Amino acid sequence: MGNIDTHISVANTDSLAERYLAMPQIGHFINGRIENSPHSATCNVFNPASGAVSRTVALATGHDVNAAVSSAKAAFPAWADTPPIRRARIIFKFLELMNANKDALAAAITAEHG
Repeated sequence: MGNIDTHISVANTDSLAERYLAMPQIGHFINGRIENSPHSATCNVFNPASGAVSRTVALATGHDVNAAVSSAKAAFPAWADTPPIRRARIIFKFLELMNANKDALAAAITAEHG
């Protein structure tokens, strides 16, 4: 299914956490994109400090789950064929991105969970 880089993108990561915080509705990350199914119900996410609704989250439909599983199955052969050293570099890049965005991630988690 092609090169692993077609499935793992770190482009535009500087604003990813900020974009998340600005999202009024959280969708599902499927096949490298955030999907907002027009058919899925939503659930409110409350800020525990204020009780205010901070955003909504889409509840997955059977179609959403099938799309996610199909995408994961399609991506797996490329990941499995990726040499362990390359996989380690990808995971460490993920760690680097989490550390670089830790303040925004902490703000998002705090806004949702207190």
